[in-house]
Amino acid sequence: MGRQRRSRDGSPQRTLAALTLIDPTQQALHAAIQGAGMRHELLASNLANVNTPGYQRRDVDFHAALRGAMAAGEPGAARFDPVTEAGAVTADGNGVDVERESAELSKNALEQQALVTVARVRLEILTLAMGANGA
Repeated sequence: MGRQRRSRDGSPQRTLAALTLIDPTQQALHAAIQGAGMRHELLASNLANVNTPGYQRRDVDFHAALRGAMAAGEPGAARFDPVTEAGAVTADGNGVDVERESAELSKNALEQQALVTVARVRLEILTLAMGANGA
């Protein structure tokens, strides 16, 4: 294995970090992956609290946040703010519908997996194009 490149302050350089400075598509992919990760955590937390009286489901619309950041020309500046959705589904005041959360969790996991795959393939293509294939 080759030597790892270091920045001026001695910390390891990251190819992704350098790439996102010049590639808004990669910035958008990175932000979308972060948003999908946050949504996954919130949906899993909702399912974990399905039997907690009074618990209200939480979610994040990372698509809208990313759309707004991209419209502003700054996909890397997307802010993902979780929201609590008021409304009881059960008699004890719990706002979590197990079927809905499970379906949303599966859908989000597939989307996150697709985003990661696209980001990885883009990096592989760029690495090959630069002739830095590890040889």
